[in-house]
Amino acid sequence: MHACMGGKKMVAICNDRLWLANYTIGMVFTMILINSSSMVAGMGFGESAAAAAAAAAQVPAMFAFGDSLIDAGNNNFISSIAKSNYYPYGIDFRGGPSGRFTNGRTFVDMLGNLLGLPYAPAFADPNTKGNRMLRGVNYASAAAGILDETGRHYGDRYTLSRQVLNFETTLNQLRTMMGGTNLTQYLAKSIAVLVFGSNDYINNYLMPSFYSSSYTYTPLAFANLLLNRYATQILALHGLGLRKFVLVGIGPLGCIPNQRASGKAQPGRCVDNVNQILGSFNQGLRSLVTQLNNNHPGAIFVYGNAYGAFGDILNNPAAYGFSVIDRACCGIGRNQGQITCLPFAVPCSNRNQYMFWDAFHPTEAANAVLAWRAFNGPPSDSYPINVQQMALI
Repeated sequence: MHACMGGKKMVAICNDRLWLANYTIGMVFTMILINSSSMVAGMGFGESAAAAAAAAAQVPAMFAFGDSLIDAGNNNFISSIAKSNYYPYGIDFRGGPSGRFTNGRTFVDMLGNLLGLPYAPAFADPNTKGNRMLRGVNYASAAAGILDETGRHYGDRYTLSRQVLNFETTLNQLRTMMGGTNLTQYLAKSIAVLVFGSNDYINNYLMPSFYSSSYTYTPLAFANLLLNRYATQILALHGLGLRKFVLVGIGPLGCIPNQRASGKAQPGRCVDNVNQILGSFNQGLRSLVTQLNNNHPGAIFVYGNAYGAFGDILNNPAAYGFSVIDRACCGIGRNQGQITCLPFAVPCSNRNQYMFWDAFHPTEAANAVLAWRAFNGPPSDSYPINVQQMALI
């Protein structure tokens, strides 16, 4: 008898083993990509590579909405002090600094690669037009939040509501290019990735000297406010034709170098209070995903458990190839997180061993792990299905 034949319990065990085997193979593949940075760190896809990626694409396109965790350079084109279009940002990205807030590729860059897609170009880039939009567009903007007022101290940014309007602009151009019927089918098969919420805490709720939200709302009430606003915009995107959504939760903000450097926790410890405050949002977002799936049977909504994935890396860094998890590769002050990465600063040389690139953002190496877990992870990483399974629907 085959080892995986038997009752339900045995099948469940075998499924777990199968996932573990696939995950292990995938992690080996991911680490090869990371450690071969000279070859692939800037896999921006030239013309021949872009054609190959398009031929192998698992979905027509990916549309990315979010903040600096996935900004592909939109803030380069607006009046904002939240920019990263200078060295050493992009030190491992082909072509150098691009406006990405990391040393190389972002989470959505990696996720797109796994889906067989080229990098989604920044919406605000004047060159993002015509055929360049067909494989997706990136609308993410550093300092952006779910709430319009979030991040205003940085200057201009494309808030969530503005990003939805920008997507409408793209749709008008695509409709002209492919016609209404084809556009409907194209959108239904494409994937939308949304990465929001972090700024609503670190650049709003946790900044009482600039924002009154922490005086006005309890943590639970603030989370509910965010989730209600978020749901409105998600449904707006659904109304525009998108049917596949990846809603990424907030990672453990109390563990980023910026918060560790605040002096609110013992050395080597995270700021537990910060992590507790945002817990209501993540729990609510997972519940919202269930509600959206129940109410919209023709669509699929997935919760990306960034908090759990980050936490696993923090608790088992060596298993993922990391040796430094509590300070930034590029920054100044305590934990290299009091002042973020400045122009022409000298970053660490062993970037693949660092979890955090600067005071706020993960390295390319960390992004690779997070993208793989979203793409091929179990329900504890991506609920109720992972991105690879979503692409097959």
